[in-house]
Amino acid sequence: MIKKRFLLLLFVCTSFFAQTDIDINELKWLPNSHSFWVNSNQNILVYDVDKLNQGTTILTNEQLKNAGFSGEVEDLVWNQNKTKVLVYTNSKKVWRANTKGDYWFFDLATGKGRKLGANLEESSLMFTKFSNDNENVAYVSKHNIYLENLASGKITPLTTDGTDKIINGTFDWVYEEELAARDGFRWSPDGKSIAFWRVDASETKFHFMINNTDALYPFIVPVEYPKAGEKPSNVKIGVIDVYALKTNWLDIPGEPDNNYLVRMEWMEKDAVMVVQLNRNQNQASIYNCNTKSGKANLIYEEKSAEWIDVFDISSGVYDGFPCQFVDNGKAFLWSSDADGWMHIYKISRDGKKKELITTGNFDAYFKAYNDKTKSIYYIASPKDATQRYLYETNLNSRKTKRITPEIFEGTNEYEFSTDGAYAKHTNSNINRDFNIRLVSVSDHKKILPKEADVLVKPTRNFSLEKFKVTTVDGVEMDGIMAKPLNFDPSKKYPVFFYVYGEPMASVANDMPYFNGFIDLLIPKGYIGIAMDNRGTPVLKGTKWRKSIYKNIGIVNTRDQAMAAKEILKWNFIDTSRVAVHGWSGGGAVTLNLMFQYPDIYKTGVAIAAVTDQHFYDNIYTERYMGLPGENETAYIQASPVTHAKNLKGNLLYIHGTGDDNVHYKNAEVLINELIKYDKVFNLMIYPNRSHSIYEGEGTTRHLADTFIKFIEEKCPPGAK
Repeated sequence: MIKKRFLLLLFVCTSFFAQTDIDINELKWLPNSHSFWVNSNQNILVYDVDKLNQGTTILTNEQLKNAGFSGEVEDLVWNQNKTKVLVYTNSKKVWRANTKGDYWFFDLATGKGRKLGANLEESSLMFTKFSNDNENVAYVSKHNIYLENLASGKITPLTTDGTDKIINGTFDWVYEEELAARDGFRWSPDGKSIAFWRVDASETKFHFMINNTDALYPFIVPVEYPKAGEKPSNVKIGVIDVYALKTNWLDIPGEPDNNYLVRMEWMEKDAVMVVQLNRNQNQASIYNCNTKSGKANLIYEEKSAEWIDVFDISSGVYDGFPCQFVDNGKAFLWSSDADGWMHIYKISRDGKKKELITTGNFDAYFKAYNDKTKSIYYIASPKDATQRYLYETNLNSRKTKRITPEIFEGTNEYEFSTDGAYAKHTNSNINRDFNIRLVSVSDHKKILPKEADVLVKPTRNFSLEKFKVTTVDGVEMDGIMAKPLNFDPSKKYPVFFYVYGEPMASVANDMPYFNGFIDLLIPKGYIGIAMDNRGTPVLKGTKWRKSIYKNIGIVNTRDQAMAAKEILKWNFIDTSRVAVHGWSGGGAVTLNLMFQYPDIYKTGVAIAAVTDQHFYDNIYTERYMGLPGENETAYIQASPVTHAKNLKGNLLYIHGTGDDNVHYKNAEVLINELIKYDKVFNLMIYPNRSHSIYEGEGTTRHLADTFIKFIEEKCPPGAK
């Protein structure tokens, strides 16, 4: 998603407003409190929402410098009583996110600090966090877990077998990409043990990328990448006694290389909860594991005819469903769409009692829990799947109400304080710019004065409107349409379809922007269209989302084409000027539309596309398509390479050779197939660029120019 930046004027110390620019979008909540912190020019300020006139500077730029700190303050990690803090800086990207860097420890009572991980590689520390007894910190470096005593600075390795293939305390590429798993260890409540994931990728094959430009001779960049049909890495969970330096391994049923351990949290000092998915990801098993004996007791099991989601795909940020404990640890909340809609259940700790908490013909995606008021907060939108609203259901009374006021029509997002009492609220829709405020959740009242509201006006010189279209198959799809401001309904315009169409994202959202490059084209005289087909993660129930099972590339391609066919009947659409564009999964849909429906789509730009389903990773592909051997016909039918011989229109294909996600191999296989059938097309390759194609000076500008020039030449703008 496009990251928007918002500015809020806050006062540095005794009053809430002053001359300091604060990025409200980066405000972060402190643990177990109603306070949040902000970074103002390397000065760390803390504000308590109950005492807005008493903002406090807890760490100054001068104190950072006196400790030898260098770099930007990127994040903070607090201890439980907020007397000590870790400052994260000099971060580097691992795969998707900047999850390794340097950490500095500061005692807020003295203002003194020091760098952690002495003698370890620079910018190599990951997921550093305090023990609950405040005596130690633990972190990962080079795939090993370390303990560092805060008083003495002594560093003790807790694991020693970490290599490129043995990964302790974090994950391999595919776990991070497809299971939202990065931080791979948890402190016990008493601060005496650490539970951690250990990934043995010894049997996982490398995909080799070649770097031809950064040295005199080419060199290989290996990526551990299990493709569809290949076995997962061998994963297990261990528990380290950080004082005895002894590790107990949890004895979780099932072959470690044929299941996924997707979630793990401490229940109490000698027990952890583990969520396991089978290879096909259509069976979830929840275990209560004794950390001393290693014994795993099955407390709940769920099966699906398609797949089981373990994180909220609908939000666009892939938040993992938490193991939210309630009733003083006697039960936990579990999200499931087994009854046809995503709902929240309460399951007793022994698994013997399961209660449905949210009810109705709508999807409910868990967001937060307030233990004091017993309020469960979740996102739902019973009337319009393009929108998002906050609802509350009381755990005890089951009383339900909508929290988001009616005036905030559209898309609403919330970032909660840890106790669920307060939140940062963002509202927008196609006709309203972003508005950010801090609110008390139960009554949705602002906790800042009116002038602290943040209004962000996106740069946009076109109009947006929502619509619905029903295909010949009876599928009703939501859509967003963009028009130039000087639109004349009596004339005909070229139409540009933006597509994604797979289970990981939706595009027809009630928000004030359309899509990057296409946004630049619409004012020149194009109609922009984005629609969500069956299988996209919109709030339309299980049947809608999972109708694409074992048919990615088939159901979504047809839905998009049939919807486009209806749209081409509109009087102001020029059927001779029809373009389509998508990236990644959307790139695959673009190719399939160009190859299978050449009479509809005349011009297409596909970027970083999966051209053969067999080439993508096992977790994503097998979740939605099944294993290749079980569904080979659909794998072949869904792959653009199969249909490349049918190209008739104008195609621009773009890919980065350093794409660790959708490998450049996809481009080469497609290119060979197009050559085989003498299909002339345009090609733009970006050396060593990743899946997002942004690295390197001038890259984004060049990509935009290439995109726009091709479209304007092959699908000319303007009304006729």
